[in-house]
Amino acid sequence: MLIIAFAALLQATGDSTVPRKAVVNPRELMIEAIDAPDGSAHGMLTGEMADALKRGFGTTAPLRIDVTTLKRYRQEGCRRLNVAFSQDDVRSPGAPGGGPRRIDFGIDYCRDGRPPSSRAEAE
Repeated sequence: MLIIAFAALLQATGDSTVPRKAVVNPRELMIEAIDAPDGSAHGMLTGEMADALKRGFGTTAPLRIDVTTLKRYRQEGCRRLNVAFSQDDVRSPGAPGGGPRRIDFGIDYCRDGRPPSSRAEAE
């Protein structure tokens, strides 16, 4: 059921040519983006979660993750992040064939895994 809901939200995919590192948990990339000078990090999801999603979407294509910083908060190590998951050859329920898909979501996130205590933006 989760896979069907995820597939229904997917739309056109992002850039597949960016250098990527393998990660088991998207959190690694979220922290990397917080610390990166340009506020971004790129990877490919591996492990059990990636395997389950690939099976559910009927594809063997890598599951890409791109994290970008949307806002910097005053609280040290806290940002508003955009996390984008994209994959090629995704077979959506009721749709003929497979195609590239992407889902984005925004999250307020700090290095310690918690949301910021305030949304006051850095100057």
